[in-house]
Amino acid sequence: MTAERAARMGRGGGRAARRVARAEKAKEGASIYRDIRNPYRPIEVFSEDQIEAIHQTSLQMLSEIGIKVLWDEARALYKSAGADVDGEQVRFDPSMIEELVAKAPSQFTLHSRNPHCNVKIGGNFMAFSTVGGPPNVSDLDRGRRPGSLDALNDFIKLAQSFDIIHMIGAPVEPVEIPLNIRHLVTSKSYLTLSEKVPFFYSRGSEALGDAIEMQRIARGISQEQLEREPSCYTVVNMNSPLQLDVPMAQGIIDMARLGQVTVVTPFTLAGAMAPITIPGALAQQNAEALAGMALAQIVRPGAPVIYGGFTSNVDMKSGAPAFGTPEYTQAALAGGQLTRKYGVPYRSSNVNASNHPDAQAAYESQMSLWGALMGGCHFLLHGAGWLEGGLTASYEKFIMDVEMLQMMAAFFRPPEVNDATLGMEAVREVGPAGHFFGCAHTLQRYDNAFYAPLLSDWRNFETWEETGALTATERANRIWKDTLASFEAPAMDPTILEELEAFIAKRSEEGGATIL
Repeated sequence: MTAERAARMGRGGGRAARRVARAEKAKEGASIYRDIRNPYRPIEVFSEDQIEAIHQTSLQMLSEIGIKVLWDEARALYKSAGADVDGEQVRFDPSMIEELVAKAPSQFTLHSRNPHCNVKIGGNFMAFSTVGGPPNVSDLDRGRRPGSLDALNDFIKLAQSFDIIHMIGAPVEPVEIPLNIRHLVTSKSYLTLSEKVPFFYSRGSEALGDAIEMQRIARGISQEQLEREPSCYTVVNMNSPLQLDVPMAQGIIDMARLGQVTVVTPFTLAGAMAPITIPGALAQQNAEALAGMALAQIVRPGAPVIYGGFTSNVDMKSGAPAFGTPEYTQAALAGGQLTRKYGVPYRSSNVNASNHPDAQAAYESQMSLWGALMGGCHFLLHGAGWLEGGLTASYEKFIMDVEMLQMMAAFFRPPEVNDATLGMEAVREVGPAGHFFGCAHTLQRYDNAFYAPLLSDWRNFETWEETGALTATERANRIWKDTLASFEAPAMDPTILEELEAFIAKRSEEGGATIL
């Protein structure tokens, strides 16, 4: 963000200058939005006894009903660890599940091609990613339309531009790119337009292997170092209820073998793909997540995994998924309780069901954020840009989410309490019936005392009206355009870029990958 761009925003020189200063710090790897920690106690929905009851019900589901596993190699691995395999149905002894999940690390680091962009997962660290997977894209100027490579590149540039976004999450599908080479094209975009940790789809071993190899090339490291240092992640959605399909099973196996990160996320919508009660839906979510994480540990004990919580409800009038609901928030909080029981990192999401970047999108996202972050979430997927229940990536919503995430990051920095901050000298100086605008205490601190917004407009009505009376959504439209106009791609060693392009050309000539 340049000073010229900040001035164009017309939002006050002081605030603009502070934003520019923070952007300059970010270039030096000293951003206040990196290595964010949660200093607060998580909110707990259920008692310890109730969490134990959900846990035991999950184990009962796995032992009595089991998981339908469609990939023969996965079934063989489960069997080798002691599971009961009957055709495609796999049942698990509870102690086997508990022993395997206990092998997963509680904390690890995801490594970027720029070490300043490494991401700590676990402990009390929080990491935020872009929206992932929408087939459509929208903005105020062009409306809703199918995803494209240009749109994907735009969202990668936006993610690179804001330090509050730590990871890339397949922001939109470039539907015009043939599937057999889409992973090659999109991976090049991730690795050349950004330095942040990328997401790769699990769409078969060939495509996933190509993408991981491209990340190895981009980092300029050996295969051995790649396997020691997780450098990318995938999301495995269990096919709720209680099924693991071929590409998802392959994804768990392939990522674990290479020491990369799998986010095991059941898609449990209460009343549709899970019991209509939140405890019942959570028990099923938990059973599916435990089975997926266990498979990774069979392949490679200590493989980095993240427990994904995505339980929400549906609109019982239409069957449409609902997000940012009270039930979603309760489930997000409870998911954190379950992951703390197992000692593994926790993924949640910033989601909503609105069809437009409007007030509904904002308040549903805010509900989702509170549930995720106060539930102890370590990794927030769909952190910026999610709209229409995940079917659309919105440019304006991306900026709105950046504002909300930055505000949450400021909230997670508790005020210091000491003689200076208690302000007794300031009160003595001002005395009764005075004001604090010009006192020494204020003048020493006014420049950085409060969060300086990117999007919010705090001016009075008359000034706001005189300068166009723009809504938050309209201001967001201006900000993403200014951000893209001033974008500069991060530098890459020319020899590494040449090696990447040679790999893409070779794999494209070979026909790309078979997509499952």
